[in-house]
Amino acid sequence: MPALRTTDLIGRDAELEQLSSQLGIRASGGQRGGRPTEQAVRAMLVAGDAGVGKTRVLMALRDAAIEAEWQVVAGHCLDLADSSLPYLPFSEILGRVMADEPAIAARVLEQHPTLARLQPGRRIRSSETASGDQALDRGNVYDAFGDLLAAVAEQAPVLVVVEDAHWADESTRDMLSYLFSRPVPGVSLVVSYRSDDLHRRHPLRRQAAEWMRLRGVDRLQVEPLHDDDVRLLVRALHPATMSEAEYVSIVDRAEGNPFFIEELVGAAWSGQVPGELADVLLVHLDRLDETTRTVTRLVSVAGRQVGHALLAAVSDLGSAELEAALRNAVEAHVLVASRGGTYAFRHALLGEAVYDDLLPGERIRLHAAFASALGEGRAVGTAAELAQHARRADDRPVAIRASIEAGEEALAVGGPSEAATHFLDALELIDTSRTPVPDVDAHALARRCAEALVAAGRVPKAVKVLRARLATLPLDGSALDRGQLLTALASALMLTDTTDSPHEAAAEAVALLRDGPPKLLARALFVHAESLGNWHADEARAAALEALDLAERNDLTSLAVELHTTLAGLDPDAGDDAGAGWRAAAERARAAGLIEPELRALYFLGRLHHDRGDLDAGVAVYREVIERSEIGGLTWSPYPAESRLLLAVALTHQGRLDEAWQLLDVTGQDPPMVYEWLYFAHQMLVIIGIRGDTHSKGLERLREHWGADGLTAISAGSAELMRAAAAADPEAALAAYDDVLASVVPLWHEWFQARLRLATLVVGAFAGAAAHQSAEERDVAAASVERLVGDGGRVMDFYARYEASRGPEYVMWTARRTAEHLRWRWLAQDDPPSSDELVGAWRAAEETAVAYGSVPEIAQVRVRLAGVLRATGDAAGAREAADLAREVAHAIGAKPLLAELTAQGSAPAPVTATGGVSLTPRESEILALVAEGRSNGEIGKQLFISTKTVSVHVSNILAKLDAASRTEAAAVARRRGLI
Repeated sequence: MPALRTTDLIGRDAELEQLSSQLGIRASGGQRGGRPTEQAVRAMLVAGDAGVGKTRVLMALRDAAIEAEWQVVAGHCLDLADSSLPYLPFSEILGRVMADEPAIAARVLEQHPTLARLQPGRRIRSSETASGDQALDRGNVYDAFGDLLAAVAEQAPVLVVVEDAHWADESTRDMLSYLFSRPVPGVSLVVSYRSDDLHRRHPLRRQAAEWMRLRGVDRLQVEPLHDDDVRLLVRALHPATMSEAEYVSIVDRAEGNPFFIEELVGAAWSGQVPGELADVLLVHLDRLDETTRTVTRLVSVAGRQVGHALLAAVSDLGSAELEAALRNAVEAHVLVASRGGTYAFRHALLGEAVYDDLLPGERIRLHAAFASALGEGRAVGTAAELAQHARRADDRPVAIRASIEAGEEALAVGGPSEAATHFLDALELIDTSRTPVPDVDAHALARRCAEALVAAGRVPKAVKVLRARLATLPLDGSALDRGQLLTALASALMLTDTTDSPHEAAAEAVALLRDGPPKLLARALFVHAESLGNWHADEARAAALEALDLAERNDLTSLAVELHTTLAGLDPDAGDDAGAGWRAAAERARAAGLIEPELRALYFLGRLHHDRGDLDAGVAVYREVIERSEIGGLTWSPYPAESRLLLAVALTHQGRLDEAWQLLDVTGQDPPMVYEWLYFAHQMLVIIGIRGDTHSKGLERLREHWGADGLTAISAGSAELMRAAAAADPEAALAAYDDVLASVVPLWHEWFQARLRLATLVVGAFAGAAAHQSAEERDVAAASVERLVGDGGRVMDFYARYEASRGPEYVMWTARRTAEHLRWRWLAQDDPPSSDELVGAWRAAEETAVAYGSVPEIAQVRVRLAGVLRATGDAAGAREAADLAREVAHAIGAKPLLAELTAQGSAPAPVTATGGVSLTPRESEILALVAEGRSNGEIGKQLFISTKTVSVHVSNILAKLDAASRTEAAAVARRRGLI
């Protein structure tokens, strides 16, 4: 019985209303060609699961648009797998336009001959070749199609609908990107796609996210129907009486999906009410003979794909019978055969339904058959396949050993994430096994699993695995087992932000392994030295030297290489040779084929260049780390993953913001969650903090991840407080600062170095707002400013002992802290500095920013220097600084800097003349301060001119505005647009 359908729109009034209102579709009641009304957006994405009713909503939208005298054209993407036809939905749209508006189509085709190749009739196979002038040029096609839609829209508003974009080919997606980013007047665009198909690697996922960031684009998520609406739909599909039990069955099993409802109701009408949705899917098997059904059950147990040889080894059928059954299943569109000699279900859901339909004992028996065939060598298969079948057959010893073997195989080919999954499976089987599995060391397996997890970038999970294994050890258990687990735990803790102390775990490990094998003690000493670091350099150096001695005496090559890397950073006599030491360690590791020690040494070398302000050298080494990591399949291990972030940071300082953004775009790469949000935080810093775009939702989503990594909180928090500063909201900036501290201090320590930068930025926010605050507001702000300045001072005190940590970036922010504090005192008129002191501080800030080479910070400092110079009467110096800053701001797209320059009045502009009134630039500046309620004395101090000079200017202003008082002058100025 075919599924039933209804033309009624049930349960979708809200969705239709939202689409209609946002796109401005209203019944015009007038002549053809009425324009859209109340249009909030120009494009809509319509998302929802397969079968949820997207097409039905779009059909109703089409009807509403036609009723409102719009023109509607639609194109559909088709699931053609790798044989998709470029621009297929647009060929369909072109064909519709040619049929409905032949004159318009002919005119556009004459102007754009390239578009003719998209005509539906020309997409069939022929002997023509698309060479030379016939070849489609994307730019020409985009422009041509835009012109076609524009020409059609001259007649009446046009609604363009593209359905099933999850099947769209690359050319179609690019055309959609063009239409989303370059709106055509009078044209509205609606694109639908299956949200459940957009897995992490799906090409539409990234583009849909990019489309949503464009102005004028919104998204509608079509959700499952409510239970009451499901009942209404069932009644519309099946008007005959149904029992309550039948209604409840359909409501429970359909889960609000209209397609499932229609399928279930169709089956119910035939007299066969299904117990589960799988019953509908299993109808496909009813027309198969029993032998063929038996083979499909075998295929469902095998997994997503199965080779012919394995099926033959497991099946009791002869060769001829098996081949005949497989052919029947393929011809019935139940299975598909691939060129590689494997079989799979045509629809994965059908395979799951067949598997779920097996009895528990039947599943175990069939999995055991597969495990036996693979284990005995009667068929070729992988250890991973053997592990899966043995596990589901409840053959734990075989499953555990096969999982471990599969994990080792995955590591050997550079698949740490897959290896970790296999090791975790083995550990779970061990932990739930009723009897011990001989010859399997669970503690060693846990350490191996942690190694794989760290290599895959899943460090927090590694910590959990090691802690869980430590918890299983009895108090009087083996010191060697506990010491090795603690060594691994301390090593992992150093690679993640946590409140736990790696130093304590490493120290305990050394104590436990002091009398153990030299290899284990040397490793524990190495980890102990790393946990001490430069904070306790002497103790760390002693531990590292002891470990190196053990490593060299016992031929522990890999460990010796890592220890040379550690000592290069601890040697007090190394000076500028620390970089040479790390480069030598990297070369030594590369010669020995030790990729992980090489990446570690290179990472430290890149950090050294970066910290010293040699951004070009840092960028080169960070790229080297990333490239080398790809060779060993260690892309997401901690050192390469952090190198990618630091490379983006360095590129940002160099003003290469777009490169930084692209580098951190991990669409389709499946990174560990901590790095995905860490990278996204820096992207938000670029586009919100530096470029001034509004992405508040992105920052809100980041909040829940601040506690996972300190840098995530710092980057996202910086973006928040910079946005608040640009909006002249210092209180919001201060709140963001306090929230960052609440997240970072427990993970790091109270006076972490970035706190100096954050505090300085918030002081700058208070300074920017001070000029527009009342005296009372400035008094309240003074306490916050002093706290922030004090915070920066305590950071400086903390790092006074660590010369290596006080690089050019640190120096830049210490100078900036002084300059911003003086700027606040000047603008707030709170013990204002002299003009020489103020200018000198900002000149020092400029000098240190240039020394470090941070393009955005140099521009920011020059913007504020320009304002100071202008106020102190150095018009030429102000103009020079402003011009330099403006050039950079335009180059990097820093809208907040341009806005600040404009607010200062530094942008070239003619003398204001309104209503016959002409004010000089100085008079305009003083008038603005008068309107803020400033006294002549306050104005004089802020502009570094005498009170008498201010009085003369005020008198001239009153005369020009024909005002009797300062209050009247301010009112007249506002009325005439002078301020």
